Amino acid sequence: MSDLTYHQEHEVRAGTPLPPRTAARIPVVALGLSLGLFLAVTFVLCVLFDLWFPGMAMYETWLRLLPGFTWFSWPSFFLGLVESFAYGWYVALVFAPLYNFFAARSR
Repeated sequence: MSDLTYHQEHEVRAGTPLPPRTAARIPVVALGLSLGLFLAVTFVLCVLFDLWFPGMAMYETWLRLLPGFTWFSWPSFFLGLVESFAYGWYVALVFAPLYNFFAARSR
């Protein structure tokens, strides 16, 4: 009877023990570069769209979202490109640490 009690309390499992599961972490640098480049490419595509289809242009939206941006000059284009990239980094610098914090707490 004591043998049966011992095996019930200390269940033995065969095989290799798995490491404890940890919450997935988002690397800030990878997210920042990804979002920054995504928004920069999106900005370039939107500017090209506005130039090809002026009747459906969205540049007025860019005027409100990007400080210092005017339509259309090369310095303004590069300013909008840099600001779009910076917005991606802003999201990464705020979102990734928040996600990592709450993901670690939920485990």
